[in-house]
Amino acid sequence: MSAEAPSDETDAQDDGFHDFWADDVADEIEARDPDEPIVIKGGVSPSGVAHLGNFNEIMRGYFVAEVLRERGHEVRQVFTSDDKDPLRKLPRKLADEDGNIVGLGEVDAGALGRNLGKPYTAIPDPFGETDSYAAHFAALLKADADRLGVPVEMLSNTEMYDDGDFDPVVEHVLENIETAREVLSEYQSKVDDDYVPFNPVCSECGKITETVTDIDLDAGTVEYVCTDMTVGDNTIDGCGHEGTATFREGKLPWRFEWPGQWQVLGVDYEPFGKDHAEGSWPSGKDIAENVLEIEPPVPMVYEWFTLNGEALSSSAGNIVTVPEMLELLEPEVLRYFFALNPRKARDLDLTRLDQLVDDFDRFERAYHGEVDDENLTRFAKRAYPFVVDEVREDRIRLPYTFAAVLGMTDDEDLRIKMARNEGFFDEDTPEDVIDEALERVELARHWAEKMDNQYNYRLQVELPAFDFDADIEAALDDLADFVADGHDGEEIQGEIYETARRHDIEMGDFFAAGYRLFFDDTQGPRLGEFLGELEQDFVVKRLRRED
Repeated sequence: MSAEAPSDETDAQDDGFHDFWADDVADEIEARDPDEPIVIKGGVSPSGVAHLGNFNEIMRGYFVAEVLRERGHEVRQVFTSDDKDPLRKLPRKLADEDGNIVGLGEVDAGALGRNLGKPYTAIPDPFGETDSYAAHFAALLKADADRLGVPVEMLSNTEMYDDGDFDPVVEHVLENIETAREVLSEYQSKVDDDYVPFNPVCSECGKITETVTDIDLDAGTVEYVCTDMTVGDNTIDGCGHEGTATFREGKLPWRFEWPGQWQVLGVDYEPFGKDHAEGSWPSGKDIAENVLEIEPPVPMVYEWFTLNGEALSSSAGNIVTVPEMLELLEPEVLRYFFALNPRKARDLDLTRLDQLVDDFDRFERAYHGEVDDENLTRFAKRAYPFVVDEVREDRIRLPYTFAAVLGMTDDEDLRIKMARNEGFFDEDTPEDVIDEALERVELARHWAEKMDNQYNYRLQVELPAFDFDADIEAALDDLADFVADGHDGEEIQGEIYETARRHDIEMGDFFAAGYRLFFDDTQGPRLGEFLGELEQDFVVKRLRRED
């Protein structure tokens, strides 16, 4: 990760009182003396791939929820799917039921194209697994939350409308329509005397329409005409049908629906990205206070994180999902990423994922009092118990790049020997601790393969076929003697150059011989440093071409 290490940026909250930002938020919530259960909310429109960026609000809510539970409060963490919103354009990418990203060519894209303008819950699941497109998306987010051990309750806006939960909100907004128009006009253009903050679903074509011609508060209905919907430079055609819709057969526009959710659910705290801070939050707060006459929840604006230096974007394909990340990292490392101060921008650079893991390992050691860094230790002492499933002292964390080196072989005995040679295991290390430590090897192996980096090679357990000149064989024998004397990887790397010079061998030819013996290839990682990681007897025998 290219963001600074927590010790440098003081992730012990630098703009608050506590060492962990979630405690500051919990203080704000408690100061309001809320009823219980305390309700923490997040939400998203199910418009495309459920990616790691969508998980921001779930994790920002989770840590606050855990702090409040620790303080003795009953907490309900909910996440709303704004699934009565209309599908406005086709996504470029989707994710299947396992979270794997796929293109539209791999699904029934026509099922989506034929349903532009309809609520997500009225659109078939393109994978045929759930009741709707919206249900598919919500199931992915719930599965991601389960993977990270977050007890979140997924709620459907459509179901809340169908159950009548929004009826009082819709009635109040339409009853106070002049006030609603006046407040909204501060944030949105084209709010005239004909504007009605309610969007019916056309009973003829099933699309959302924005044209309401009459309101009957006593009957709880509106009259509408199904007109065209403008989406950017495109138009979604309405069917022209004129009909009547109840308050349950439509939805509030977003700027009213968001504060409407606060009222329906009794929300006490909601985190959101900085994009909402500049537009949606001011209007939502204003509507809550001056139209709905409720107190808005405690807000928290979090900075977005970038992926590989670029903004997360489903349309541009710059996304990564939780399942994809958990092929590369332990869940606790991913939770640690979200535990860092949310008000600081970060970049999740997959090519340097080893830095993120190293930061987590240092954070873990700081919790156990093994790091001379006061700020980091204070942060770790407070946040670490919320990051891991269980606080234990017997864990062994193999450095991520060393785990990637071990991933070059499938021979578990050789992996254990190499780790023992580096001092990570000894004869007294319990077998279950070794097994747990080695779980990181497969994760680092997947990282090496995904990034195709310097660790993406396979160590040959059996001696490969070779055909070397006599001078190269003599040089290999000399290098074997040097390794047998007990030198480290850096010294072996330097000796490779010296040995080649002494034997008047082309440097490239000598390295190629080494790569052939160990990888059955002509290239590989920094050879000397890699050999220094291996079991010494194995290296010596291989350099001497002995089976």
